[in-house]
Amino acid sequence: MLPVQKNDRLDVHIHDLTHEGAGVARVDGYTLFVPNALPGETVEIVVTKTNKQYGFARLIDVKEASANRVEPPCPIFYQCGGCQLQHFSYDGQLRQKRDRVVDALKRLGQFDVPVHETIGMPEPWRYRNKAQVPFKDEAGRLVAGFYRPRSHDIVEMKECLIQDERNDEAVQVVRDVLAAHGVPAYDEKTGRGVIRHVMARYGYHSGELMIVLITKTTKIKGVNEIVADILKRLPDVTSIMQNVNPDKTNVILGSTNKLLYGHETIEDKIGGLTFTISPHSFFQVNPVQTEKLYGKALEYAQLTGTEQVVDAYCGIGTISLFLARKAAHVYGVEVVPEAIEDAKQNALVNEIDNVTYACGAAEDVLPQWKKDGINPDVIVVDPPRKGCAESFLETMVEMAPKRIVYVSCNVATQARDMRYLADRGYRLVEVTPVDMFPHTAHVETVAWLEKQTM
Repeated sequence: MLPVQKNDRLDVHIHDLTHEGAGVARVDGYTLFVPNALPGETVEIVVTKTNKQYGFARLIDVKEASANRVEPPCPIFYQCGGCQLQHFSYDGQLRQKRDRVVDALKRLGQFDVPVHETIGMPEPWRYRNKAQVPFKDEAGRLVAGFYRPRSHDIVEMKECLIQDERNDEAVQVVRDVLAAHGVPAYDEKTGRGVIRHVMARYGYHSGELMIVLITKTTKIKGVNEIVADILKRLPDVTSIMQNVNPDKTNVILGSTNKLLYGHETIEDKIGGLTFTISPHSFFQVNPVQTEKLYGKALEYAQLTGTEQVVDAYCGIGTISLFLARKAAHVYGVEVVPEAIEDAKQNALVNEIDNVTYACGAAEDVLPQWKKDGINPDVIVVDPPRKGCAESFLETMVEMAPKRIVYVSCNVATQARDMRYLADRGYRLVEVTPVDMFPHTAHVETVAWLEKQTM
């Protein structure tokens, strides 16, 4: 028999936050997750769902508030799932994110190492350079917004306080123009309709703006007039693209892009380097913090100009090109063919010729490089949330670099992978959290590992 049942109302104390930003309470050892509750608070809740090991509850009232509780400035914060921590003071967010990193390293990796204070932003608003906004038809109106947590119900949004204002303006202009031309929203249930999402990408340093109309259908009725009307209201747009996604899927982008106006790409800069960005390009969405993240990775790599460096999971070459300015040669590997082509183009644009890129899985490419006589002094990894494949970790150990820099968006899998490396001759020196996504529960970390000498 569980200590709580669905629809129970009770007062609980919040001990912690989950990696998704929900409060954690315990009732007779049973864990309840409570969105919008903060550590240190006593709150009244109603239990909404129970499983064997844990349950979920809805916040009814805050009986004893945390000193870090603030009024969220966004009017739809409590309905929208876009960010989770606007009710948490920014200083409190930064401390909590560091605490979560420390906890994961100790609990999952058995590490007790220096963890620096989280690197935050002086102005933690309006930082996102890319918006991807879904559309729906509601009572005869075309509505743009964001999904409620754990649903596909769209909350109408006029502006988003973590988006660049130019992205907000672009989304609203496109919505108005599409509505005026009678373009229907795609309906997930029926599979009918046209417009699925609108993407806006703004170059923080370049000022260039790309708009991508993501559609179910290949054709958009009146597309020339639609493009002309967008340009009347947004004359500085650099690129208008159509991306066609005919599949019944949660994946936003399809494989086909069509140029409707201007250029197929825009450019932006990170740390003085220029990058070409297409609709499919992975490019960090917070340019200010990206420079800090990559700067820390470069610091941990400790390059003197003589090193051979491998950049695994290199994407479009952002970290590779940072490293190449301080290394003898950098070898980048990435499984996505389009990203490798972008990386090669970005190397040309920046006139950097001491980089070599290969397409494939890192665990397949690195052994071949080893056979070819490439023995890296430093390996930099920035894997997806699931972390590194064990075969790749094994390959890294065999290549025996003096130093490994591990950049991660998921400290849990990072701690697991670093435990593997630590058990095979590497010492974790220190870790620095970086707040790439203020007011959300996400935190990025940069870790420095050194090969131990026998």
